[in-house]
Amino acid sequence: MTVVETERPWKQAEFEERLRAVPEQRYHHLHPFNMRMHEGTLSPPEVRRWITNRFHYQQHIPVKDALIAAKLGSPDLRRMWLRRIEDHDGREGDEGGIERWLRLGEAAGLDRADLLSGRGVLPGVRLAVEGYVNFCRLRPRLEAVAASLTELSAPDLMRRRVDAFEQHYSWVDRDGLAYFRARVQQGRKDSGEAMTLVLQWARSRAEQERAVAALEFKCDVLWSLLDAVEHAQPEDPR
Repeated sequence: MTVVETERPWKQAEFEERLRAVPEQRYHHLHPFNMRMHEGTLSPPEVRRWITNRFHYQQHIPVKDALIAAKLGSPDLRRMWLRRIEDHDGREGDEGGIERWLRLGEAAGLDRADLLSGRGVLPGVRLAVEGYVNFCRLRPRLEAVAASLTELSAPDLMRRRVDAFEQHYSWVDRDGLAYFRARVQQGRKDSGEAMTLVLQWARSRAEQERAVAALEFKCDVLWSLLDAVEHAQPEDPR
């Protein structure tokens, strides 16, 4: 009988380092479309196309977070994760991220009703977002939470995006940038909480590798979304 030796788990510091390396190397801040955005070379139609299609993703963030919350086994964990839903859906007397994104669209000259209708959302974006939501629905809690660790890179990206819009896109009303400013602190808090859970839950080498793969998948989702936006034909009516 052959005994198959399993690889030993990475030490926690190495595991965390491997997780952090994924968005550093694969997050969509490196995508050509984002780089052009930050360089200030996007045309107004390109900016509006991005806002429209990214809004489709924004609308589904609380959906995927509700699916993750349903996998958590204690009231404390569920309460912690439900805050993310409120951050996007808002709460009484406090607008959330979805409302802020609608205001961004209006600041860029888009109609709120058009954004909410989904007109202009590209097929590739729909597929990418559906793939992420289904991942959070079907995969274990470890992988669903690990996928959210793209938030590790979000604060720096949000600061850079505010600077880029203020410097290069003066035609976008500055009040529309509230979403980006809010995500600097929210992203830091969200990623810290998720990292703690992933480090605690992934005990075997196989679990650690699945967590890393989940984060790689999420980076692919965000990259695919921008691919669709980058390569859409200007005359595409969707």
